[in-house]
Amino acid sequence: MADRMSGPREAGAAQGVVLLMAAIMPIMAITSLVPVLPLLIREFAAVPGSAALVPIALTVPALCVALFSPLAGWLSDKAGRKRLLVATLALYGVAGVAPWFLTNLIAIIVTRVVLGIMEATIMTLSTAMIADYFEGERREKWISVQVGAGSLAAIVLVAMGGALGEAFGSRGPFLLYILGFVVALIAALVLFEPARREAQGMASGKAPSVLGDIWPQVLMTFGVGVLFYVLIVQIGPILEVSGAITPAEVGIAAAALNAGVMAGSILFKLSGRKAGPGVMAAGFAVATLGYAGASLSEGFVMVTAFATLGTLGAGILLPNMMSWTLAKLAPAVRGRGTGMWTGSFFLAQFVSPLAFGALAAQVGGVNTALLAIAAAAGIAAVLTFFLRRREERAGS
Repeated sequence: MADRMSGPREAGAAQGVVLLMAAIMPIMAITSLVPVLPLLIREFAAVPGSAALVPIALTVPALCVALFSPLAGWLSDKAGRKRLLVATLALYGVAGVAPWFLTNLIAIIVTRVVLGIMEATIMTLSTAMIADYFEGERREKWISVQVGAGSLAAIVLVAMGGALGEAFGSRGPFLLYILGFVVALIAALVLFEPARREAQGMASGKAPSVLGDIWPQVLMTFGVGVLFYVLIVQIGPILEVSGAITPAEVGIAAAALNAGVMAGSILFKLSGRKAGPGVMAAGFAVATLGYAGASLSEGFVMVTAFATLGTLGAGILLPNMMSWTLAKLAPAVRGRGTGMWTGSFFLAQFVSPLAFGALAAQVGGVNTALLAIAAAAGIAAVLTFFLRRREERAGS
């Protein structure tokens, strides 16, 4: 009764941290299993088609996130967020741990599909609830922290997956999904249902739109996502162009790239700039330098350094796109809009390796493909710079 009399409950650091923990859970889908991929391939070598099916088991959750995020957002707008998030985290734990007990590859893939659907809901709800709980600069702070924490978590999860694989074999990393139950319990205790403000943005008598307001941001997010995952996924082949490398060197480079994303998200927050085309122009400019440098450089150190500069640019772009999108969404449709944004980004994760492989085959190699992407990022930097100038003139 006291809460009702005192008005809507205000979120603080505790709620922000719990939502960050929830947003990190889906990152485990791929990163934690990377160290044991060779073990899984050997284990199921006798299964027809295993050479394709085992990698699919690794990546299919990302495709599920792309396909089901809009539905998850729509459901959260209708049914509420907290209970759906808690239930989904618990089911995520069940689906994630299940392969520890399974011996059939198809059954494992089915559980990974279920896991992907749960990830779609978790990613959409955790981001939407950050927008529900926080506004203005506080919202942008938590979004930039979410991007940075995700990159840091990727580094840690790869190491933990490797350690569990070393201790328990190919199924060891699946034990990490027990964390889903822990986060579900904490979320049930700490989070609260955001205030429902359907009337906001409906003064005109019309329901607030979703895609009509954010379709440019959704499309741009897809392009940014493709740009981002080229370096994250392809760093091994990129380094091999300069000479023989070891798995340890690839691991060091991958850690540096994720650190670049984290640094970019921190720069986004420290810049104090309002999310929009101005920040995009800066992010694309930095990414252009990184991609061009990685293409034209030789040697492990220089290629890694420029590739890290490229992910720093992506680290500036990602929180900017998320903040820009959320700022345009009315609360009544925030879940649906966030689902569209999340789906676009994860579709880019799925498409990026395929697109880069096709581009490299067409233009004559990895380095030329990187240079072509640098040119595209440079054009995007110029276009978004002039878009910012046009918005400034329109506002003056």
